[in-house]
Amino acid sequence: MNPVTVITGTAAPLPRANVDTDQIMPKQFLKRVERSGFGEYLFYDWAADREGELDPEFVLNKPEYADAVVLVTGPNFGSGSSREHAPWALEDWGFKAIIAPSFADIFRGNCAKIGLLTVELPQESIDQLTAIAESTPNAITVDLERQVVETEGFSEMFDIDPFTKHCLLNGLDHIALSMEHEGEITEYEEHRPSYKPVVTA
Repeated sequence: MNPVTVITGTAAPLPRANVDTDQIMPKQFLKRVERSGFGEYLFYDWAADREGELDPEFVLNKPEYADAVVLVTGPNFGSGSSREHAPWALEDWGFKAIIAPSFADIFRGNCAKIGLLTVELPQESIDQLTAIAESTPNAITVDLERQVVETEGFSEMFDIDPFTKHCLLNGLDHIALSMEHEGEITEYEEHRPSYKPVVTA
């Protein structure tokens, strides 16, 4: 995955609490076998009517948020099932960071695995960011190295797990983390008893 350092761009406001993974990525679109291509179905039940026509009033259908890279939303975001397709859809749509008062633990972990930054801020700060994003869509900066969210008239530090921060800054997914120990793995394999089973291609 790509390293996460400084994210700058438009913030889209979605002031809803308890947005679960079925609302983020509805179950009818989980038949795809690829990891890409889910972005067009993001929040589908809110973004389109029963005939599939887009609702112009839904935030992500508005032209001023078409290039948003940050989502500002409500508490307990990503609750519900543990489907990885929800973070995939957010990433595929173009989001690089999500700011909320709280996240479901599994969802937050799934985001970190693909390089999608989750930032927790107090509800008062979320309300302020939401108001800014709704009134004048403009650039917001999320600086992972400095652990700060900034936009005009707003600046606040955020906490993040040090290991997650290390992985995001260096673009390390689980495979890349394993490959950091390539020398040790190779040494182990070279001295592995010959009577043990081996995997062949």
